[in-house]
Amino acid sequence: MANAQQTKAATLRELHEKGVLVLPNAWDAGSAALIAQAGAQAIATTSGGVSWSAGKPDQQALTRDEMVAAVRRIADAVRVPVTADIEGGYGPTPEDVAATVTAVIGAGAVGVNIEDSQPNGELFTADEQAERIRAARQAAELAGLPELVINLRTDVFLFQIGAPEGRQADVLARAAVYAEAGADSLFVPGLVDLTVLAELVKGQPLPLNVMAGPGAPTVAEFEAAGVRRVSVGTAVAQAAYTLAQRAAAELLGKGTYDELAGALDFGAVNSSFAR
Repeated sequence: MANAQQTKAATLRELHEKGVLVLPNAWDAGSAALIAQAGAQAIATTSGGVSWSAGKPDQQALTRDEMVAAVRRIADAVRVPVTADIEGGYGPTPEDVAATVTAVIGAGAVGVNIEDSQPNGELFTADEQAERIRAARQAAELAGLPELVINLRTDVFLFQIGAPEGRQADVLARAAVYAEAGADSLFVPGLVDLTVLAELVKGQPLPLNVMAGPGAPTVAEFEAAGVRRVSVGTAVAQAAYTLAQRAAAELLGKGTYDELAGALDFGAVNSSFAR
């Protein structure tokens, strides 16, 4: 394992220890380079954006090999740490997760995002997911990167699992199991309520990651509640694809170019990429 990758892993780990780590998610090498140029301290991929860039839907329609190839291109394009969204690990078993973790480390990633939901929308039990986390941690150690940052995503709130009044307790119970199994941070998409988030911060040991977007509290408000990591999932990719669709519709319909106004000029974009 190259020392440079270990250093990046240590840096990513340190970025969770104080303040708030802000991650505008990237979906290809070009978006990663521009996000890093904007000042991002690390790059997080979005599985949805990576899948769309390959012409496929999200939720594990992408193959492991396709995702790993995208991670490699992204890691090669930036100097900051890269954490890869590996969805549910591209298979249900601990062995599947281990194979994916080994592959993304080989592609240059120093962190991973692992979901506890399955393609059918059901969640693994906490104990089942714990076995998958242990497999990820062991794979990282065998690959020479024990510092790998495992961000464990629980979809209790995102998929509205169970009665609303029981979801917070479910997340807290899962967090305790996941932390013991080797997770480094807890990601709870689908939840932006600052009061509940503050209670989750106090009720479990892991740094808390939220998924934000239009209408959500500001980064400063999340930080005040104790959140340590804010990402935006597919939101930046959605905005980029929306612009592509609107600009095309305008050009093909009215024959005008207003949607393209305000874009970075060719030189600004082109100079963002190393030869």
